[in-house]
Amino acid sequence: MDRLYDIILVRPPSDSYKDCVSTNPARDSIDIVLAKRQHKDYVSILKESNLEVIELPPLEGLADSVFAYDPALLGVGKCVIGRFGEKTRRGENKALVTDLANHKNKLGEMKFVQEPGTLEGGDILVTGSGIFVGESTRTNMLGIRQLREYVGNLGVQSIKTSMFHLLCACSYLDGNNILLAPDLLHASSFVGFDFVSVPENEAYASEALYLGEKNVLIPSGYPQTAKHLRDAGYKPVETDLSEFYKGDGGVSCLSAPVYKII
Repeated sequence: MDRLYDIILVRPPSDSYKDCVSTNPARDSIDIVLAKRQHKDYVSILKESNLEVIELPPLEGLADSVFAYDPALLGVGKCVIGRFGEKTRRGENKALVTDLANHKNKLGEMKFVQEPGTLEGGDILVTGSGIFVGESTRTNMLGIRQLREYVGNLGVQSIKTSMFHLLCACSYLDGNNILLAPDLLHASSFVGFDFVSVPENEAYASEALYLGEKNVLIPSGYPQTAKHLRDAGYKPVETDLSEFYKGDGGVSCLSAPVYKII
């Protein structure tokens, strides 16, 4: 398989998801029943892609915990447990460590980002030739330096961004290919890569998940991005994520791959 992971973690939304941290004006219209149904559909696609899916329990009272990618960078050799810049989410790290105790045979040694460093998964782009980390409002340089110390052999490059997460504008596909919203993040941030472009009015679709064998999971309703992927030789797989869009989250936020290269 040409993807960087074969194991992936997910956590379903709890009833408190409606209280998530979001700047979306439609946040107050989040439909919890629909969100849970959409999450189940998302998980079904992962399983159909021959991924081993580890389903963690929902966390009532931690509204954003459905966004499973953010608490940590997981690998088969080493795991880096981050420290949230968003203070209301800091309980997610501890809960994840507790849950991972049941899966030690699949994960590497745990390292922890220490105060005053902050590091959120949404700022981490893992590629086949290195790791890029957004220095953002959620992740600071002290957190990035600690990540570099823990996984320095992989090459960790920082990118300054005004977005709250780097992955709001890009996703790694395969080879030297990145799905990119160039109106949000300049291509010069990724030297040596080629790009599938996402139009400005479809920027939400730049947050995607490569499933292997040219299949790319994207949110439904973004026809230009789907066309650009097909033109580049990929096969877009679409799923409705309307309730997670309202919560400022997308395709890659909803799962945490266990990277084979880390």
